[in-house]
Amino acid sequence: MDKKYNALSFSTSKFVTKFYSTSFYSASQYFSKEIQEAIFSIYGFVRLADEIVDSFHFSDKEYLLQKFESDYYDAVKNGISLNPILHSFQMTVGKYGISDEYVQHFLSSMKADLEKKEYKSQIELNTYVYGSADVVGLMCLKVFCKGDEQLFDRLMLPATKLGSAFQKVNFLRDIKQDTQELGRHYFPQIIEEGLTEQTKKELVEDIRKDFDDAYKGIVLLPADSRLGVLIAYKYYTALLRKIEKTAACDILNKRIRISDAGKMFLVLSTQIKYYLRAFYGNK
Repeated sequence: MDKKYNALSFSTSKFVTKFYSTSFYSASQYFSKEIQEAIFSIYGFVRLADEIVDSFHFSDKEYLLQKFESDYYDAVKNGISLNPILHSFQMTVGKYGISDEYVQHFLSSMKADLEKKEYKSQIELNTYVYGSADVVGLMCLKVFCKGDEQLFDRLMLPATKLGSAFQKVNFLRDIKQDTQELGRHYFPQIIEEGLTEQTKKELVEDIRKDFDDAYKGIVLLPADSRLGVLIAYKYYTALLRKIEKTAACDILNKRIRISDAGKMFLVLSTQIKYYLRAFYGNK
């Protein structure tokens, strides 16, 4: 395989990551280079699929998603794609043994976004979140563990908890866009009761439990991925705290975010604490 095209493909995935998510890109800078490339390729794949269902309103989304899936499997079959994002992703899938089951669950949740507008039970929500977020966490965990199946099995549950927590925070952060622009309602509680202060409190407590379970796995990650995941964890827990402090009516009317200065402080403080703990022999 042409090394230049491979490099171009991974660089394209890197650009997509940086363009769409400066927060995730910043956290990824603390992965080793090998891990960075693989994580960028995963992000690029899931981002393009997500953009199809969320943004391409004047196109045939169903056709585009079907074509995206078909092109991906052609890439897997032939070991190459002229779509750099798909090319880099299929290389990562092959190198790290990422299960096709994860890819299929993810695509299933993307297809659901084309037709399903309300999640009226916790089971329905859990199924969607597993496909849209948990399996992405498992794909990344495959990369972090680099073939250590015992470690992967040990960290599977925390990885899915982290994926769930991230996704649910995103739902609360983006609730205005989801409900007003896309007509989607993910939380059954909000469909039934609206976003009241009590409902918000219950959702925040549920997400915080996911974060607590996820942290138990983060501290056991290999050293070349641990800090990057920890920074992402810290960013999302800070976002959750801000959501908790924001009135429910305001969450419905504006997108909650962390300022650039706040992000910079978060990254620096997390680094300092991480290296101090490492210096003193604590994980």
